[in-house]
Amino acid sequence: MAAVLDRLPPHNDDAEKAVLGAMLIDENAVAVVLQRLRPDDFYSTVNKRVCEAILSLHAEGHHADLLTLKGELEKTGKLDESGGIDYIAALTHIVPSSANADYYAQIVQDCSLRRGLIQAASIAGSRAYDETSGPRLILEEIQQRLFSLSDTRRLFKYRRAEETIKTTFEYLSEVFNKGQFTGVPSGFEALDKLTSGFQKTEFTVIGARPSMGKTTLALNMAAHMSIELKIPAAFFSLEMSDRSLLLRLISSEARIDSNKFRSGFLTKKDFASMFQAADRINPAPLFFVDMPQMTILDIQAMSRMLRTQEKIEIIFIDYIGLISSDNPRQARFEFISDVSRSLKGLARELDIPVIALSQLSRELEKEKRSPNLADIRESGSIEQDADMVMFIDRDRELDKTQEQQEKDKGQKVKLIVAKNRNGPTGIVDLTYLKAFTRFVPYIADKS
Repeated sequence: MAAVLDRLPPHNDDAEKAVLGAMLIDENAVAVVLQRLRPDDFYSTVNKRVCEAILSLHAEGHHADLLTLKGELEKTGKLDESGGIDYIAALTHIVPSSANADYYAQIVQDCSLRRGLIQAASIAGSRAYDETSGPRLILEEIQQRLFSLSDTRRLFKYRRAEETIKTTFEYLSEVFNKGQFTGVPSGFEALDKLTSGFQKTEFTVIGARPSMGKTTLALNMAAHMSIELKIPAAFFSLEMSDRSLLLRLISSEARIDSNKFRSGFLTKKDFASMFQAADRINPAPLFFVDMPQMTILDIQAMSRMLRTQEKIEIIFIDYIGLISSDNPRQARFEFISDVSRSLKGLARELDIPVIALSQLSRELEKEKRSPNLADIRESGSIEQDADMVMFIDRDRELDKTQEQQEKDKGQKVKLIVAKNRNGPTGIVDLTYLKAFTRFVPYIADKS
């Protein structure tokens, strides 16, 4: 055990010197190295100080050579910390050219990543003994640290306009011909025309009173994305079990009255339709997360894992009001505000859309009117944090004639886009097929 503790952290001094040497003999190598490294990635303090000075000169528009670097380090009083003029002069003789700058930078980056893993493990060990912090909070801190390590810098390239114009026109032609959208399509063309789909980094809220179809609408969207478009989607259910959700999905896809699943009166034709629906659902990259008393820390941790392991591209959360608090003494208003900010932050961190469902105020039913932003329950911060807010508006008080019409043709429903930070607002008409737990695009009756 002592031998393990005495080991030096992973580093490669020769590679660090080679990176610095390449940047000193070729100004263009600085841009190459910056794709992978920052000063903190260097293990040696001496090399770290030299890198800081090179980047400082680069930021000011000056080329770093022996003289300019000496002057920069003298100005900041860090020449001695940087090994002195002899050490810096020797760096220019380490490599004959800058051709392999990216290769050396990758070696340094890999060593830095290994040190980060060791540090994270060490912090996890020491924090686990700290009884003043809850274990879930500690787990969240460590997961954030590990996720930041996995989020390595992306390599960038440049191209001449003539190299890009062909592929750009191919993209425009494809969009024009197929009606594609910049975001993840919801499956409802009228809604996607208004919003251009669900956008990366954006936090969307779908609000409605209980039993108005929030879960159904979200599940229909997730099914379209995963089954039809093969887009990996995660559905966090805090209200229903994964089996209940799957029964709804089978009812929707097979067009079987959901009441038959409860009564058991299923025909051979129903079973045939169910198996056909199952064949479509089975290969879909749709992931259900069914966990009682789920906290925001649980959601964040599972989302990061699904993003890393399953490459999910969109998240649905059903619903905000059922997320549990780790601190029972925190005011509900403050807690929901924290949840809202956390979900917005999660969308930005994972670079995917996050759609969360929310209950609306009881006053809505008493006043018998359409919902607005003020009706979002428990916290005004949801309205502020959300990039887009939409409401389901449908009439639940139907007379017998209307009930029969709903059973035959479905009920016309308004989906109100009340807030759209980066686009227009408006109303989209949908048809709700209650028996099949399904929303479909509305088609006006021309008879």
